[in-house]
Amino acid sequence: MIEIDENALIRCPVCEAVNISTGDETLCHRCGSRISNQKSSTQKAWAYLITAIIAYIPANLYPMLITKQFGMIEGSTILGGVVTLWEHGSYPIAAIIFFASIVIPVMKFLILIYLLISVKYPIGKDKKVDKHKLYYMTEAVGPWSMIDVFVVAILAALIHLANVEIVAGTAATAFAISVFFTLLAAHAFDERLIK
Repeated sequence: MIEIDENALIRCPVCEAVNISTGDETLCHRCGSRISNQKSSTQKAWAYLITAIIAYIPANLYPMLITKQFGMIEGSTILGGVVTLWEHGSYPIAAIIFFASIVIPVMKFLILIYLLISVKYPIGKDKKVDKHKLYYMTEAVGPWSMIDVFVVAILAALIHLANVEIVAGTAATAFAISVFFTLLAAHAFDERLIK
């Protein structure tokens, strides 16, 4: 009987067959598709995550919402919108936008950075289960970061008054790109690397 190292077993992403790793790239014995090594999955995740962080910067610097009213043009950033909502007494909406647009994306960035670093360099005496919980939390929370973009789209579609026009600003596009690449980074991360 031949003994096989458990760490050498890899799963085909197409047909789910178990294969024995032959190095950098393995061909599936069942369907013939390429199975890339685990190193490339971390490289992809890093690339997507860095792109998301870069896109998040203009998402916070440029206006998310541009209001044109009586010839006056006024832009509002994400944080500026939260402050305005808070000042007008809309505390629940301000809190939701603050958490969905500022706290959750930054938290996702930090968790993904932590997971990617901990795969390469084991950090402390972390438990495997805790890292898996962190990963699944970023996966579950991911789409809720788009709430800010949805609010802008709904406002732009619903408010069609004679002298008021609401347009999505540059930050809306940058924020959507940031959320999209964060989702790709979380998806590209190979959870089997968590040790």
